[in-house]
Amino acid sequence: MMKIVKSTLVAAGIVLAIGGTAQANSAAGGPELEKQDWSWLGLFGRYDQAQLQRGFQVYHEVCGNCHSLNLVAYRNLSALGFTSDQIKAIAAEREVEDGPDDQGDMFERPATPADHFVPPFANDKAAAAANGGAVPPDMSLLVKARKDGPDYVYNLITHGFTSDMPGEPAEWWVKMNEEQGVESVFPESKWFNSYFPGHAISMPPQLMDDLVEYADGTPATVEQMGHDIVAFLNWAAEPELDERKSMGLKVLIFLGVLSAMLLALKLSIWRDVKH
Repeated sequence: MMKIVKSTLVAAGIVLAIGGTAQANSAAGGPELEKQDWSWLGLFGRYDQAQLQRGFQVYHEVCGNCHSLNLVAYRNLSALGFTSDQIKAIAAEREVEDGPDDQGDMFERPATPADHFVPPFANDKAAAAANGGAVPPDMSLLVKARKDGPDYVYNLITHGFTSDMPGEPAEWWVKMNEEQGVESVFPESKWFNSYFPGHAISMPPQLMDDLVEYADGTPATVEQMGHDIVAFLNWAAEPELDERKSMGLKVLIFLGVLSAMLLALKLSIWRDVKH
């Protein structure tokens, strides 16, 4: 319970600190977020395990080359339906520093299920050096860092980019600036994204049709991969969601039965009382 409360407070704090992306984006002249129908929304909403596995594949083969997932351990992948052998194989693809050994030296070893996801870079400076001076954010709580987080991330990675080349802003943005008498100056090293605050993002477009090959045969369209990776990232931020909703439903049923029993008891006690 304390773990759930802590993670909720952390996510809430991040949201309050960053503010409402949808409103800020609209005020800057950007398009409104296209709302998506996520499986986990609502009282009876739950994660789709097959979708989570596909989302992990997109992270593993695409996003994980730049973005870390520091708050998730490899063993947590069992919740997605991966077997212990599969998890061991996934973890062993990366190496971690361990030690000291008997001689007092640090050494490298394959990661194990008990380790957290190994980041793609040794530190922030290495990450910045490999990404044009920008540090790719950790994805552990990414969808909780903004208002309408899942919709925001989905729109940003699927429909936000207006060009495959850096330094090319969207026509609507240039026209808006002209109408306001503002000079349209856009960084040559940045990509224009309609949903990113300020619109200048260091990450180039990442998704294209058939970028990955899903084991279950699902067509790997940009939209499909966008839904899958967002579902996985929401699970990374809220892995206890299904358990929490199941517990909440049980509590509601218990309270309903208890209320009915108390009402029946009251009626039984007062049935023969003369007014």
